[in-house]
Amino acid sequence: KKMGPLLLLIICQCAINSVKTHSVSKPNIILLMADDLGIGDLGCYGNRTLRTPNIDRLAEEGVTLTQHIAASPLCTPSRAAFLTGRYPIRSGMAAFSRVGVFLFSASSGGLPSEEITFSKLLKQKGYATALIGKWHLGMNCESSNDFCHHPLSHGFDYFYGLPVTNLRDCKPGQGSVFLKGVQKDLVIPVQITAIALVSLAIVQYIGLLKVPFQALGYFLLTITISLVVLIFFFYHFRHLNCFLMRNHQIIQQPLSYENLTQRLTKEAMQFIERNTDTPFLLFLSYLHVHTALYASENFKGKSKHGLYGDAVEEMDWSVGRVLDVLEKHNLSDKTLVYFTSDQGAHVEEISSTGEVHGGYNGIYKGGKSTNWEGGIRVPGLLRWPGVVQAGAYIDEPTSNMDIFPTIVKLADAQLPSDRVIDGHDLLPLLQGKVTQSKHEFLFHYCNAYLNAVRWHPGNSESVWKVFFFTPNFSPEDSNGCYDSHVCFCHGGFITGHDPPLLFDLSRDPEERVPLTPETESRFYKILRVVHQAVDSHTRSLRAVPNQLSWDNLLWKPWLQLCCSSPLQSCYCDSESGGS
Repeated sequence: KKMGPLLLLIICQCAINSVKTHSVSKPNIILLMADDLGIGDLGCYGNRTLRTPNIDRLAEEGVTLTQHIAASPLCTPSRAAFLTGRYPIRSGMAAFSRVGVFLFSASSGGLPSEEITFSKLLKQKGYATALIGKWHLGMNCESSNDFCHHPLSHGFDYFYGLPVTNLRDCKPGQGSVFLKGVQKDLVIPVQITAIALVSLAIVQYIGLLKVPFQALGYFLLTITISLVVLIFFFYHFRHLNCFLMRNHQIIQQPLSYENLTQRLTKEAMQFIERNTDTPFLLFLSYLHVHTALYASENFKGKSKHGLYGDAVEEMDWSVGRVLDVLEKHNLSDKTLVYFTSDQGAHVEEISSTGEVHGGYNGIYKGGKSTNWEGGIRVPGLLRWPGVVQAGAYIDEPTSNMDIFPTIVKLADAQLPSDRVIDGHDLLPLLQGKVTQSKHEFLFHYCNAYLNAVRWHPGNSESVWKVFFFTPNFSPEDSNGCYDSHVCFCHGGFITGHDPPLLFDLSRDPEERVPLTPETESRFYKILRVVHQAVDSHTRSLRAVPNQLSWDNLLWKPWLQLCCSSPLQSCYCDSESGGS
């Protein structure tokens, strides 16, 4: 019997739909994250002097997000938001103190085990999962081997990288991020202690007061022990905090920068090649371009922007190697590739010789640690041949929190229903099925303090941005907080605004001229809408333990990881010659 044309059409359509559904179900996922990269550092975002052909290729073959926003302008909270799809304030990964990131490997704070990461959900769906590179979300809780915050406790099958972060203190000759702060913070306590001791000695000598020698002895002993511990810690900082791990084992302590990008890239390529027949999630979290800057011999001195440019171009080479291995194994069409930075460039990074070690945020104001656009507007590139539009630009507000629901849905996993997820699925935007972002509001936190709100009304081209306070730049006429190396979020470091500052980013993306009731007739109406949104957002928050409290930030000797013994300066190296 011959099939009727209508029946034939229905069968063909069903077959096409089946293929289409299959093609967007359970793809491989590669997430590439730079550290402190400026949006203006890439060719695809307008840079004409740095060579980034491989990253630019992602833009040519995929979608470029031009208003892609990091959930925080600092590493630790931004990465917590990225992995969970939630504002860091919800997980306790936003600090009320001055320090907003983990600095030591033996801190007890970290991403709580109750948090659900995209790696956990994809692992449950049969994905092979790996994190290669920087973690910066904690390590241990109560002992040096409980690994409660370790990547393997958050859904990754495999980890090769740094548990904390890359710092100037990790590389001999690159200076210290602590020295200025320690000097500033210790001057007054040391002066007070000295004055107290001299005063006690004087009153004891002239007989006005009898101070028990035992009490004086205990006081002196306490001061001495504290100073010895402090000196020991900072003298051995590199060994104690800058090391390379494979899963739970330290394989190089302290970290060597020799061929480091090559080693990270090789690990990423080998992971892909081990999983050509299995859906996989690879999170390649680069150390570039956070200071201390480094580049291998093949790239050193080759760019037009010193060591910073060398590092950017070496990272681009690494991206190219990852794309090449996908092509080699015919995986390009089955793989969603995403490239971003955890926040904007660190504009205050200047070397001791005066060389600029921070990146370029294009036309945007400020940088890392601030919620001016330069601190939070980051590259957002997504490529998936045949599924995502090629060469498209999307100027809608999107967030790094959106990756969570996007890839969870692609893996056929369920979003958690017991908590607020702040990200939204990007796929409809990426495929051109919708033109408007689901983010009507985005909330910009400076540590745990609500700093600014972005509002993109559905019936308008405008993107309103309201600031409740702004950082005090130093020097005043500069573009950053050069005197303190980063900007802070409270007290004398900020200026509050009542009424808040208002900008329309669609007309003033550089945030140069705040609007006033005289220049914007809807000024108070906009503020009312934003305040209502803040009230609603605030009501959705729940009290959680603060993972970045001083108690959770401080170095705890009993949590210290050491591959040999402290007497041997915690030294080991099973990576020598690795490239």
